[in-house]
Amino acid sequence: MQGMVFDLQKIAKTGLAVLLLVVGGVAAAQDLLPATAFFDQVAQEYGSIEEYSANISIKNGGSVSRGVLLFKNPERIRIDFSQPEDQVIVSDGERLQIYLPRYNVVLSQRLQSGGDAALTAAASGRGLQLLRRGYGIAYLDSPNAVPLEEGSDELVTKLRLNWRSTSEGFRQLILSIGANNLIRRIEGVTADYQEIQLDFTNIDRNPGIPASRFDYRGPSSANTFHDFLFEGEG
Repeated sequence: MQGMVFDLQKIAKTGLAVLLLVVGGVAAAQDLLPATAFFDQVAQEYGSIEEYSANISIKNGGSVSRGVLLFKNPERIRIDFSQPEDQVIVSDGERLQIYLPRYNVVLSQRLQSGGDAALTAAASGRGLQLLRRGYGIAYLDSPNAVPLEEGSDELVTKLRLNWRSTSEGFRQLILSIGANNLIRRIEGVTADYQEIQLDFTNIDRNPGIPASRFDYRGPSSANTFHDFLFEGEG
């Protein structure tokens, strides 16, 4: 039983980290701008994105998850996984829910207004400005396009964000921005040095996602654990 609880806590923390990363998923690139000016253009462009869908893969340690991501302003995301099959992550901006079919449980966590909610607000231009104040921003090496990874033909521009204080959710974020002006990859290092990588492909802007897609209720047979990581506010 103790081992299962530890496993659930680890999964819940991973789900929260994924939430914090996903909300920064769209950007507009421009060559040879200072890094902060480039980031400001990201924020400006991001304000014009009302919603999008994408295929997403998540690497966390030795595990890989895959699914379909739905995002809708303000601060709403949903991931329906094909690997692990039938797993779901949903947030309406106030509460994060993770359905784990392996355990037949739903982890339900109210997001705190002081920290996690501020980061989920990065789904808006205002939220990206919060990240700008919370992180030092630089190009990873230079403003020039580089391969996504060693041996790749796909070229991206990479930004590095380093936290200014330990109150931020991630020590470091690396954003890889493709030629299509969308973030192709996000690499994050959490406060406890957990490394997470998100890859986005087949991104479709403004596909017409109904708000009801983010109203989630787990299976009636599933047990629900509330505020599993920390006590919610209110």
